Amino acid sequence: MALSFNAKWIGAGGATTCLVAFGLLLADASGLWASSDDPLPHRTDLSAADRVRVASVLARPESFETAQPFEAMSGGAATFTGTPDGNAFSRFSQNLSFEQEADFNIGDSLFTKLWVSSPSSTQASDGLGPLFNARSCQSCHLKDGRGHPPVDANDSAISMFLRLSVPPRTPEEFAALESRALLRIPEPTYGGQFQDLAVPGLQAEGRMVITYDEEEVVLADGEVVNLRRPTYSVADLGYGEMDPEVMLSPRVAPPMIGLGLIEAIHPDDILALADPDDEDGDGISGRPSWVLEEQSGELALGLFGWKASNPTVRQQSAGAFSGDIGISTPSVPAAHGDCTENQPDCLAMPTGVQARLGDTEAPDPVLDFVTFYAANLAVPMRRNVDDPEVLRGKALFHDLGCPSCHQPNYVTSRDAATDAHQFQLIWPYSDFLLHDMGEGLADNRPVGDASGSEWKTPPLWGIGLTETVNGHTQFLHDGRARSLLEAILWHGGEAEDARDSVVELGTQDRGALIAFLESL
Repeated sequence: MALSFNAKWIGAGGATTCLVAFGLLLADASGLWASSDDPLPHRTDLSAADRVRVASVLARPESFETAQPFEAMSGGAATFTGTPDGNAFSRFSQNLSFEQEADFNIGDSLFTKLWVSSPSSTQASDGLGPLFNARSCQSCHLKDGRGHPPVDANDSAISMFLRLSVPPRTPEEFAALESRALLRIPEPTYGGQFQDLAVPGLQAEGRMVITYDEEEVVLADGEVVNLRRPTYSVADLGYGEMDPEVMLSPRVAPPMIGLGLIEAIHPDDILALADPDDEDGDGISGRPSWVLEEQSGELALGLFGWKASNPTVRQQSAGAFSGDIGISTPSVPAAHGDCTENQPDCLAMPTGVQARLGDTEAPDPVLDFVTFYAANLAVPMRRNVDDPEVLRGKALFHDLGCPSCHQPNYVTSRDAATDAHQFQLIWPYSDFLLHDMGEGLADNRPVGDASGSEWKTPPLWGIGLTETVNGHTQFLHDGRARSLLEAILWHGGEAEDARDSVVELGTQDRGALIAFLESL
């Protein structure tokens, strides 16, 4: 059987890159064209032959005795294949051109840039705040990895913050939520994000307070696991009391790897996994999050954020510039960041907008470079994919039903905006849909389509390198879980059956499951 190659991939990274990009060796040739059906009809970017090939590539494995071909290449041809170290999340996609690598490096310098308050002699760097949570993108996403809650009262909360909102009360607010013009109603004084830092001469909004209660879970083999249940509040408020109906929701910074590849997934591949009414009766009813896409003004599938509140890397980046650092961009041009009309002292502070540079503190092409950087942080290569213990854990992962939410793999669109992201076999282990995770994980704060107990399935790729990169093993949206096992035990709602099955596993099987997760 003859298989054709696209020559541009050979130029980008040689024949091996081409094979990884197309996944041509992932199916047995004798059965590749056996079906007369035309699978994946929604993939309008693919030929009929490609659709058959891709469907075969994405089929669930029938045996777990060996690793699937190219399973170790989590990010396709973009995968970083070097020895993982503390900078494993900070490498560029390995199939970028020389010119694209230069753009990545410029974006890197802007991502790590420390912004300063206005006015300043460093006019290319002023505009911080006036209220903020961090002075740079890197401050939250340390080494482009996972944030964590403060270790104690004296530890910085810089990689974690609180989202704020109140219930809608007026017809205008209900209409704004219905149209997706807003995904939540900000707290009237403190806005949409609680900011614990401020420029000189201005009072910060206050500080986040976390208390924990310990809960015991006894596993079937007698092992006792202590879970910590957090409670969140605020103290030392700088601008008066909050609305009595305010809803607080914590967020730790998620890892940055593979974002451009996620955006390159064909949206209909994700929508095909949705089952909002649980028509197949498996107890899993993932729902899409629909949000407004900034540039088109049309509804688009939310992919980024803990509740899938942003459809593109650019929109996610612009929101972080504004909310986290208080820096305006062409996408979010508010120069005073999250300051509200009930904070007149904040609105009276100088900004970093300079007419000679543009209308915002980070004018074009700053956001473009940062977006390109964020979209091209490579996913590290998996480890130990052929290890018998890891393979046994992978089989358990499938038997427990985990792929119902943590969809293992996709082949990205041929029409992706960046050529390095086109037609890549990737392994993010997420369906990018909203799932009800039960009362234990509920923040009771709706955002757009996401209810107060729903969360987007987070990608698992790179999760086994969290300690290597960030020096901790704290997981979930608020870092409450201190291990992968604790994270599993917090699963409820749609994932409760899988969680209960893990509780019933023996010690060796549970160890194999964790070994598989640590290989990702």
